[in-house]
Amino acid sequence: MKRTNIIFFLLLLSAGMVAQSLLTPETLAKREKRKNLTVKEWNTDSSSKTRWLDHVTVYDSEGRKIEEIEYATYGQRERVTYEYDDATGKVTKEVVYNDRNRAVRIRKYEWNEDGTKAKQYNYLPNGKLYSVKVFEYVFND
Repeated sequence: MKRTNIIFFLLLLSAGMVAQSLLTPETLAKREKRKNLTVKEWNTDSSSKTRWLDHVTVYDSEGRKIEEIEYATYGQRERVTYEYDDATGKVTKEVVYNDRNRAVRIRKYEWNEDGTKAKQYNYLPNGKLYSVKVFEYVFND
């Protein structure tokens, strides 16, 4: 049992090292600055000087964006949450919520080995798949 745990731990450790090696130094530096950060954007009407919250972005302890909320003068307009693959650091799932905080869209992603998006699966809130977007990359000479 202990041997299995050690092997499992080593596999997790090596997967984490591979994921870190896929990230550029610039990406790592940005993530370092964003650890546990919340960014609030405020708008001010030029004539009435009325101020309102426009946008909030929340980052986790690894510097990855985990939530974005867009506001209007009446309150929340849309909210998006993000989930990541720990091995690759790539977004695997996005859930989009409406102004009543109800899920309206779910997107799941597959990635190519080179870090580019391969597919986007679009689901209804009830979990029913309604479309698949395939990404094709063509380099022009």
